[in-house]
Amino acid sequence: MPPRRSYDQYCSAARALDTVGDRWTLLIVRELLAGPRRYTDLHADLPGVSTDVLASRLKDMERDGLTTRRRLPPPGAAHVYELTPRGAALLPVLQALGTWGETDLGERRPTDAVRAHWFALPLLRALDGETGLVEVRLEEGRFHLRAGARDGGPLYGDGPAPAEPDARLALDSGTCTAIGRGELTLSGAVRAGRVEVTGEGPLAKALREA
Repeated sequence: MPPRRSYDQYCSAARALDTVGDRWTLLIVRELLAGPRRYTDLHADLPGVSTDVLASRLKDMERDGLTTRRRLPPPGAAHVYELTPRGAALLPVLQALGTWGETDLGERRPTDAVRAHWFALPLLRALDGETGLVEVRLEEGRFHLRAGARDGGPLYGDGPAPAEPDARLALDSGTCTAIGRGELTLSGAVRAGRVEVTGEGPLAKALREA
C-alpha cells in the first residue's frame, strides 16, 4: 500500500485532514455509525463512489485505525466493516459539519440522491439531551436512531426499530429538512402538527409536552 499523503504541517487540524480529508472518508464514517456494514451495502448507500475508490478508502481507513474488518460467522460468512472507537469519535465532527452546512443545503436538486437514514444525524442533534430508541417514518422509508447512546453501539439504522421504541415519529421530508437546516426545532414541529409522535414511553411524552 502506498504511503499516506500528508500536508507535512505541524498542526492538529492538518494531521486530522491527513487521515480524514480524502473524498468519501467522512461519508463512509457516516454510514458505519449505523453499525457493521458489508462492502455491497456501503456501495449501495454511497451513490457516486466507484468500487475502486471505495475499496481504497476502506483500506486507508483500516490502516489509519478508523475501521476494522471481520468475517461474520455462518450462515452470513461475509466480511463487514465497522468503526473503531477512534472512528466512532468522529461523530461530533460530522455533527459540526452538518450544522455548518445547513445553510448550503437549499432545495433538493433533481440529481441529489437521498436515503432515509441520512436524516438521522440532524435528528440526533435535534434530540440532544434526550435518551431512548426512536423509530422515524418518512416517505423515503423508515429508520431508527438511539438518542443519547453512550455504549459505542450503532447510533441508527435502516428499517423499523429492533425493539419496541420509546417514541415513533412520523413526518415528511420537508419538515425533516427544515429541522436539519435549523429553520425549525423538533419541539416546534411537534407543536405545529408537522410531526406526529406516538408511544407511551418517557421520550414520547416529553416530545409531546415540549
